[in-house]
Amino acid sequence: MRYLSRRELLQRAGGGIAGLAFADLMNSEQARAAGGSNPLAARAPHFAAKAKAVISIFCYGGVSHVDSFDPKPELYKRRGEVMSGKGEVVVSQGNPGGLMPSPWGFKKYGECGRDVSDLFPKTAEMVDDLAFIRSMYAISNDHAPALFQMNTGSVLPGHPSMGSWITYGLGTENQNLPAFVVFTDPRGGPIGGAPNWMNGFMPAAYQGTQFRSTGDPIVDLKPGADMTPERQRRWLRLLGELNAAHARVNPDDSELSARIATYELAFRMQTSALEAVDVEKESAATKKLYGLDSKITEYFGRQCLMARRLVERGVRMVQIYSGGGNFQSSWDAHWDIAENHGMHAAETDGPVAGMLRDLKSRGMLDSTLVLWHGEFGRMPISQRMNGRDHNPHVFTVWLAGGGVKGGIAAGSSDEFGYKVAEGGKSINDLHATVLHLLGLNHEKLTYFYNGRNMRLTDVSGSVIREILA
Repeated sequence: MRYLSRRELLQRAGGGIAGLAFADLMNSEQARAAGGSNPLAARAPHFAAKAKAVISIFCYGGVSHVDSFDPKPELYKRRGEVMSGKGEVVVSQGNPGGLMPSPWGFKKYGECGRDVSDLFPKTAEMVDDLAFIRSMYAISNDHAPALFQMNTGSVLPGHPSMGSWITYGLGTENQNLPAFVVFTDPRGGPIGGAPNWMNGFMPAAYQGTQFRSTGDPIVDLKPGADMTPERQRRWLRLLGELNAAHARVNPDDSELSARIATYELAFRMQTSALEAVDVEKESAATKKLYGLDSKITEYFGRQCLMARRLVERGVRMVQIYSGGGNFQSSWDAHWDIAENHGMHAAETDGPVAGMLRDLKSRGMLDSTLVLWHGEFGRMPISQRMNGRDHNPHVFTVWLAGGGVKGGIAAGSSDEFGYKVAEGGKSINDLHATVLHLLGLNHEKLTYFYNGRNMRLTDVSGSVIREILA
């Protein structure tokens, strides 16, 4: 007769929840003890927070700032000329051309009079609520390391994502749902895959949980046909007894407490997750606001609406990717900026603006930080006639909601939109600002690993105070 090891019993007892991302916690060697027996228990911030949740809209591939939120009249005046006076121009895929103006016009919107291109007419209507940073820069012009840097602060994989750091610092307000949820584009995920939202060297309790936008939010969330409710209860009861016995023998085993909490969450999610993403409970007017009545906007609008429902129920961070699968299905417009950006903006502009309106009307925008960004910008010169190459030297992001001063623009790019002209902001600065708005001091939020206290912002980063309300 062969006896099952404790690990095998735990794995078999998982039943229908075995497919959850949380199951990886079985291999974790660490768990944060600060939250007691539950690593996801809600924890107080370092100081009074302006926001309690984050929704990140990640436009994977690299949105062109000079075609969206950073107008450059000089490109029209000097159309086709060689860009000069900027030093060596480094491109990622060759075929550099002359200066190329935007195919979209710009107009001034709102009381603040900010310029927004015709590419984003719906977002433009919300401009008084947006704080633009027009002087962001990255350190890589390749997608994978640039994605990793925007998500984790490092160009190398294996570091905890920003969502993991936020979850580690604050826990979750809803013990029946993951603290950090990720939606990828139905066409596929971003290059680099799951390391963009994983826990890195932290315990797996802090990793992002990928939800689907149709059907069950998580694969294998429901128990198998042979796992009846009564049978599952018996398994869980036996599992609890074994865990309790082990805990008595090993009272200082914090990893076990983390595992127990994770499996209990997975069990509770079998009902709570389904309810949280059931957008059919929303009114017809709300679904229309998010664009669920259009084939073009339905998928992204559904994800934005689910993000609002999750944040409303206490989820700490939701990240939504636009673009994925391959470079041509992303914002990576090497061939034709008008065709590429026109398609993706049509999919996302209305849903993002609708989400902002909905959050505002429900009184949630003041406590929800919305962050819109890509991994870098695009060149002011042409590529392959009508495309644009990567530009890490400067790009634009915007923030709205919790603690942000709307209607302003911090920093600036040069006359072409090629490099930072004034007030350059690093990704570490952006991360420090997000943490600050959540009540977390980026220099004090540390995790001891490999002989040093690690930070999301590594050894640098300053809060971007000019965008704070």
